[in-house]
Amino acid sequence: MSVIIALAALTLLMVAAYRGYSVILFAPIAALGAVLLTDPSAVAPVFTGVFMEKMVGFVKLYFPVFLLGAVFGKLIELSGYSRSIVAAAIRVLGTRQAMLVIVLVCALLTYGGVSLFVVVFAVYPFAAEMFRQSNIPKRLIPATIALGAFSFTMDALPGTPQIQNIIPSTFFNTTAWAAPWLGVIGTIFVFCAGMLFLQSQRNKAQRSGEGYGSALRNEPETAPDIKLPNPWIALSPLLMVGLMNLLFTRWIPLWYGKTHSVALPGMATPVTTDIAKLTAIWAVQAALLVGIVMVLVFSFQTIRRKLAEGSKSAVSGALLAAMNTASEYGFGAVIASLPGFLVLSGWLKSIPDPLVNEAVTVTLLAGITGSASGGMSIALAAMSETFISAAHAANIPLEVLHRVAAMASGGMDTLPHNGAVITLLAVTGLTHREAYKDIFCITLIKTLAVFVVIGTFYATGIV
Repeated sequence: MSVIIALAALTLLMVAAYRGYSVILFAPIAALGAVLLTDPSAVAPVFTGVFMEKMVGFVKLYFPVFLLGAVFGKLIELSGYSRSIVAAAIRVLGTRQAMLVIVLVCALLTYGGVSLFVVVFAVYPFAAEMFRQSNIPKRLIPATIALGAFSFTMDALPGTPQIQNIIPSTFFNTTAWAAPWLGVIGTIFVFCAGMLFLQSQRNKAQRSGEGYGSALRNEPETAPDIKLPNPWIALSPLLMVGLMNLLFTRWIPLWYGKTHSVALPGMATPVTTDIAKLTAIWAVQAALLVGIVMVLVFSFQTIRRKLAEGSKSAVSGALLAAMNTASEYGFGAVIASLPGFLVLSGWLKSIPDPLVNEAVTVTLLAGITGSASGGMSIALAAMSETFISAAHAANIPLEVLHRVAAMASGGMDTLPHNGAVITLLAVTGLTHREAYKDIFCITLIKTLAVFVVIGTFYATGIV
């Protein structure tokens, strides 16, 4: 019964998200409904001590990233940078390669260390402009961005700095470059299969006479008569964000050390900060600030008349995206504390093959919690020793465990209630009903890639 309660809460939230209801409202309803059926007296304490605690903690850490990412994306809309880059890409590659361009831009940014959420804000104006000029249905933009940002550069490509590739290293004593050949094989599979799917959907829409669409929401606001800047100038803020993110990631620990304490005159006690836990977040924030300043310096005269309204729009978008994702985070924390979740975890331990066991466990928990990093953290915290023992017994290198765990976390995490999916749809102005089925197909490709990698290892022994 406890398992049915946990799954019912997950189903309710997924159905609500797919039908267009607010996840901010339904995440606590679904989570607390499950608690009510488990232990009615625990509803209020769990709401305050678990759901709200996790939700507020997420906002505390990540809202500045959402806000700066939204402002950065809005500025490259208003400045005409998106149109300039799109025009240059079309001149070089032609309109037939619009999807490939967007996938590669997303991949470049995420592999450079830019947050997935920031990539959504930054790339959407470029994608909308390019899809419009190429007459590709707008509903395919989320799936295209998902393939470039939420898949192979998030967890498969060796060396990626995304958190999904970092978490396994703390459990298996590996590095971000673990199992490089398996990672490359997984990358090639996801990229090729994903591009084939997207192109088939484009061709299908073209045959049926479907174009970009009309009466759409949250369209980029570049004025039609704007003088386009040089494409290299337009591209420079994007490249600078990636570069500065990498540099600040290295500089911040050098400036502050492992921990840092500050005591201002009005403080009763010093504030001590664990720098290692905040380096990645601070680096992204600083890099985005550099990108924003660059756009303002180069194009202030172009955007100054729309800056006030544009900034209000960016703030509204950032608030909605951050609260959606934070509500998901709180939901996952509550579900993970239920007895049904523990029973489900116990069942997963019975899968005999260590790599298949790890893959199924991680991707299932990522799907239930709606979070790749959250689901993987829960799975590895509970079962990493079991995985390691089984791997030693089967002579499987721990590097393979690392790569399988990382790739599995990015499998079924992108279900309808996933925070990144909800943010992606909110930013692009689309609904689950309009665009989610294509995202889900990318999700299936990502999930299948994990088992392709496992099969490749068993067939060849390559690491």
